[in-house]
Amino acid sequence: MPAATARPGIGRVLRVAVRPLAGLVLLAGLLWGVGVGPFLHGLRLIDGPAVAAALGIGALTTVCCAWRWRLVAGGLGVPLPLVGAVAHCYRAVFLNATLPGGVLGDVHRAVRSGRDAGDVGRGVRAVVWERTAGQVVQVALAAAVLLAFPSPVRPLLPMVLGLLAAALLGAVLLARSAPARAPARWVRPLRVAAADLRSGVLARGTWAGVVLASVVAVGGHLATFLVAARTAGATAPLAELLPLTLLALLAMAVPANVGGFGPREGVAAWAFGAAGLSAAQGVATATVYGALVLVASLPGAVVLATRWRPGRERGGQGARIGG
Repeated sequence: MPAATARPGIGRVLRVAVRPLAGLVLLAGLLWGVGVGPFLHGLRLIDGPAVAAALGIGALTTVCCAWRWRLVAGGLGVPLPLVGAVAHCYRAVFLNATLPGGVLGDVHRAVRSGRDAGDVGRGVRAVVWERTAGQVVQVALAAAVLLAFPSPVRPLLPMVLGLLAAALLGAVLLARSAPARAPARWVRPLRVAAADLRSGVLARGTWAGVVLASVVAVGGHLATFLVAARTAGATAPLAELLPLTLLALLAMAVPANVGGFGPREGVAAWAFGAAGLSAAQGVATATVYGALVLVASLPGAVVLATRWRPGRERGGQGARIGG
């Protein structure tokens, strides 16, 4: 019996460990394939204008993400002041950029905001739906850009989009019939998810703001990637660089990285190489992007170091970070 009860814990530990391990394996493969030169070369080329651009663009994207989160959270009944949301998002970006997995910062802000509001479940769901909405908009924009501009994946894109459309249609049909056919234990979660979508994402006064904030945020991430490409010495036209950087940006959604590094550099190396540019150029570009994102997230380190809590705006509710 004790062995049986220990198995789930071991399984969870293995699942948590395999993600950064996969990132380490990918990084090791890149180092073996292109060497350490492209990583160091990219870092050496970072200059003052690139850092200033990253800080400015990072501020814009962080405010947009905080606004999107505030809209979704408000629809779910979680009060979230914009200043507090910005502070939470800056701290989350910093933690995502420095800790394995790339999502621990979002987990932290979900739990902390939920505790401040007195409902951890709603707080977590608000972050999940906010992040999901952002990813959906990013994928839609990526599909449009990759269809409009030449890229290594353009020939495969119609088939991929067709499969995605079929999967989405199947999910919608399943969601419509699920409450009647699902086991009793799934009925309530499905109803809660449907209610969250209606009130937190697709509500009349919410969805347009969510889409606008997501579009601006994706544009900011792409702009930072293009700044990184130019800083790393890429001279290809923007029409050629845009889809390549977008592919690398999409790879960042894979939660298997080490301090943000891993899938992004691997996809950038493949995309740049397949487009006729060098894999080393792709690695250098992705490395510069990672460094610029880290610099842009440094206000989050200040929030973390000062142990400032947005809850203090509402009369000091809640414990301090880590308390």
